[in-house]
Amino acid sequence: MIFFLFGMYVRINNLFACFCSPIYIGRPNHQIYYLLLISPVIVMDPSYRRRSQNEDEFMLFVLPTIEGDSSQPSSSRKPMHTSKLSGACRVNEILTGHQSLSKRNFRMEVNVFRALVDKLREKQLLADARDVSVEEQVAIFLYALAKNASNETLQDQFQHSGQTISKYFGVVLDAVKQLTCVYIRPPFLHPHHILRRPKFHPFFENCVGSIDGTHVPMILPLDQQEPYRNRKQTISQNVMVACDFDLKFVHVHAGWEGSASDARVLQDALNHGFEVPPGKFFLVDAGYANTTQFLAPYRGTRYHLKEQGRANQKPQNYKELFNLRHAQLRNHIERAIGVLKMRFPILKTGSHHPAHKQVDISVACCALHNFIRLHNGDLVWPSNCRLEIDPDHIVDVPNGDENYNGDVQEFNNSREAGNRKRDDMAQRMWNHYVARRK
Repeated sequence: MIFFLFGMYVRINNLFACFCSPIYIGRPNHQIYYLLLISPVIVMDPSYRRRSQNEDEFMLFVLPTIEGDSSQPSSSRKPMHTSKLSGACRVNEILTGHQSLSKRNFRMEVNVFRALVDKLREKQLLADARDVSVEEQVAIFLYALAKNASNETLQDQFQHSGQTISKYFGVVLDAVKQLTCVYIRPPFLHPHHILRRPKFHPFFENCVGSIDGTHVPMILPLDQQEPYRNRKQTISQNVMVACDFDLKFVHVHAGWEGSASDARVLQDALNHGFEVPPGKFFLVDAGYANTTQFLAPYRGTRYHLKEQGRANQKPQNYKELFNLRHAQLRNHIERAIGVLKMRFPILKTGSHHPAHKQVDISVACCALHNFIRLHNGDLVWPSNCRLEIDPDHIVDVPNGDENYNGDVQEFNNSREAGNRKRDDMAQRMWNHYVARRK
């Protein structure tokens, strides 16, 4: 066993001093001891009473240390990030290479990537650092979202230290979060052109979009997991998202435990800034209460589009017709969520970031989705491209609540009025449908 000679405690005329010096002690295998003498740290002792200089004190401690081989000095350690292809070169190679490279690695087209960088610079949310440009900072962040890449993987890809990687991931995440108020905005009040189609007009002219809850996997310490355990017994957050008919998110309410119902999360969103414009309404699925502001389908009646297709028959009554038209419009939120999770696969698997950052990531992905939509990014390829994460890492989470369980009193108080509104709309729609068939 080798020991560390930890020395001393030297007291000289009211001063404490400390020095470190290696001492070789002749033992087999060239084992080394170190004598640690207290060095240039000077502390005045106010209670000190002068003593004779002969009363100076010395204490010596011997502590165990790791046995080392003198033939391997510490200065021989090799640097870790030695690739000739630096992070900046790698980013440039992707941006100037085949168009599919940017999609695979950054989940967006090159022109959209450059527009995002320009916007972050313009808003003074990011700035070039000495060794890491804004382009590379954004690339590190997007690469992590695309592949749920670990810090070690990002170090290898971009040839930076773990501290640098962690720093710029957080910096870009905060910057993108600040863009949410710019790109996640309330819906337009003017009816969308899709609502002018005869099968929807004028019945849905006051509809401004659709809402659903989506579960995003999380990784949490054991003592925090139970509230986040969903009905499939996996760990997730329940995120409420609302979108318009251009597949842009108009509201995102993230961070609720996976055990919370969709209706409960919606009510909390209403308590924290989410508003439905007067006279307007959103479409919701059967997991929500049917109210004047949130129209749900009729229960116990064929609803999903695939059910209508399997039946291979036309609607037989006003309830079936309403559910069919409702599903055709509400399908926009399902498409938006599907594209979002295929574009940013990190939302399909848990990540090892702190819990608050996992929540922020889900909101940031929605903001990026809207930015891509505004710059005419392709919505098709995310659903057709190869997934950038191991399929075994994908977490099985619920698609949303199947039925409303009456757990929100505020919604319960509005259900009767909501049912009257839905019946009136469905009856008028049915009369119009029957008249056109004659």
